[in-house]
Amino acid sequence: MSGKLVIGNWKMHGSLASNRNLVRGMLEDWWINRKGVALASPHIYLLQLADLLEYSPVALAAQDVSSFGADGAYTGEVSAPMLADMGCRYALLGHSERRNYFKEDNRVLGVKLRNTLATAVTPVLCVGETLQERESGCHLQVIEQQLEIAAGLEAGRVMIAYEPVWAIGTGKVATLAQIREMHDSIKAWCLQNQKGSAKIHVLYGGSVKADNAEAILSIDSVDGALVGGASLDVGSFAMICQAADKLV
Repeated sequence: MSGKLVIGNWKMHGSLASNRNLVRGMLEDWWINRKGVALASPHIYLLQLADLLEYSPVALAAQDVSSFGADGAYTGEVSAPMLADMGCRYALLGHSERRNYFKEDNRVLGVKLRNTLATAVTPVLCVGETLQERESGCHLQVIEQQLEIAAGLEAGRVMIAYEPVWAIGTGKVATLAQIREMHDSIKAWCLQNQKGSAKIHVLYGGSVKADNAEAILSIDSVDGALVGGASLDVGSFAMICQAADKLV
């Protein structure tokens, strides 16, 4: 992938009818209907999105992947090979909501990461600190600990999404200086702890909206955006995609 990537994370939103209307509206917008844009829907709607996006360059993404890597008696799970079979190009791993509500730690996420890497799906590893960790000054160490599962891998094989937990769904946004510091730190860690020299992609997430996207994406070390609520509105999402395209 070249340029700045925008992934819309719908989280647990959607219905067959609303998805159809939303995607059709997106495909009518030139800024959205292009390479460098992806949509992450709940697993149950991936087949519908695959059908709606069949003739579009917009990529399909999953919001999570099972820690079980192969078929088996794992009721309710969706494996990485299944996501690949569905046509997913990306899969989110370790989103703060998964870490918080489902207590996913490095042990679980390490298994999920390896399972995803065994397929053609590109994992997007989400990392981020809480407000308490930020205020205590240990935010850089916290992120490095979360990145440990990606140590030793080929540089660029795993995308990173930095999402400060305190800025997700709160309306708060990290300052440009805070975003730059963290993205620079993540890239430095990847260069020191991963193999090869492939381009490292670090996305920013955390209340990315139409009115702040251009400023955030203008930071050199920000390679794209992971967008939550704003990806459920065609107009807002189009403005974010436009900002990303403008800054390539």
